[in-house]
Amino acid sequence: MKVVILAGGYGTRISEESHLRPKPMIEIGERPILWHIMKYYSHYGFNDFIICLGYKGHIIKQFFAEYYLHTSDVTFDFTNHNKMTIHNNVSEPWRVTLVDTGLDSMTGGRVKRIQRYTGNERFMLTYGDGVSDVDLKALEKDHTESKSCLTMTAVQPGGRFGVLDVDDKTNRIRQFVEKAREDGGWINAGFMVVEPEVFDYIEGDHTIFEQHTLPVLAAEGKLNAFKHYGFWQCMDTQRDKGTLEKLWNKENAPWKVW
Repeated sequence: MKVVILAGGYGTRISEESHLRPKPMIEIGERPILWHIMKYYSHYGFNDFIICLGYKGHIIKQFFAEYYLHTSDVTFDFTNHNKMTIHNNVSEPWRVTLVDTGLDSMTGGRVKRIQRYTGNERFMLTYGDGVSDVDLKALEKDHTESKSCLTMTAVQPGGRFGVLDVDDKTNRIRQFVEKAREDGGWINAGFMVVEPEVFDYIEGDHTIFEQHTLPVLAAEGKLNAFKHYGFWQCMDTQRDKGTLEKLWNKENAPWKVW
């Protein structure tokens, strides 16, 4: 199953870093948070990635183009016609498709633009700025059993995100409200499993996935919640970045399962 990662936004809430590079390339432990997310999916056997590019997307392309140089010991012999020798080519079992989804496309628009790469198949979808210790195999199983169009991982981090009205008996999401301020509600943590039917709910580049597509799916009873009680953290601000850095540096990062 392919994994689609949204990595094209401006990252304005962490502009101290994002004015130089896209938010998914901001580093935790000297590696981009995008790398952490991909390593996590890879641990569960998901190695085919489609990355939705936008703002400063060339930096992400450059990272993957030079990935083997970043992870290997190299000798440059300038006395021998500038010969380069790779001593220990450390590679990942990844297939990475980088797609320019537009500089100003909304999240739904970015998803729509990668339809040709996912085809008529189920795929996973997440944001390029959040890590978790969610059981991806259990998530996939729950989605299959729910027979819904989309299953999202739902967490309860507090009150600064949008909330989900979840039916406790069926786990169906009755209502999706973005950026509300209630405390203790279930929120969209990404880490979704999506059926190709979702493309029918996206009009074009202007469609905001969270404000248009998800509420419609919820109203039609096609949006399922996979409740996760473990770790989840997004990187919206410098404070969030500091939290993740501390966990990584103390070797206590719950998402480091590889």
